[in-house]
Amino acid sequence: MSRRATRVVHWAVLGVLCLGASAWADESREADGRMRGQATAPVTLIEYSDFTCGYCLKFFKETWPRLQARYVESGKVRFLYRDYPRADQGPGLEAAIAARCSGAQGKYWAMHDRLFAEGGRLGKAVYVRQAAAIGLDQPAFERCLKEGRYTASIFEDRQEANRWGFHGTPGFILMHTAGGATEKEPAIAIPGAFPFEMFAEEIDRLLASAPQSKGGGRAD
Repeated sequence: MSRRATRVVHWAVLGVLCLGASAWADESREADGRMRGQATAPVTLIEYSDFTCGYCLKFFKETWPRLQARYVESGKVRFLYRDYPRADQGPGLEAAIAARCSGAQGKYWAMHDRLFAEGGRLGKAVYVRQAAAIGLDQPAFERCLKEGRYTASIFEDRQEANRWGFHGTPGFILMHTAGGATEKEPAIAIPGAFPFEMFAEEIDRLLASAPQSKGGGRAD
């Protein structure tokens, strides 16, 4: 990605950077099951997260349900989840692999939500128990987990986050779905688990200037 336009948000806007990102819009990323909402929703929200991160859990429990109800379920925002394990090994990476292995059987979000609901109490016994609870093919799931499939892809997500300027979790990117980030409409980087109201303010601003969507498929 080349640096072009990302607007960084804290409690106030701090600056303008840019990435002419294409990876966030790649169809293969949508097809891997890590999208919620309509593919053609006018605004895209990307989360870079770690299943062991306390602030990521705070977002999941407090902010995400309100965003989902107001914007995702109404077709205004599509939500993309990206992995950012903070360590190169250990439960953060293992949980990300467990979620991806579940996604291979069409149950990504079922595992994702259950892993966050564990509140950081993660390990192989948890992954196997949750895999059984959501009806996965257990031998296939455990093979996937043991082989560490998707590890390279998970670290690619983390590198993508680094290119946006994130070096911790959670990190969020907001942008128009059509056209992506431009100098006129830069992507908005939110580095942290800020309150719902901050997300809503930025989403509403993007919606007001977004091209009209023709609707599309839904994945949740």
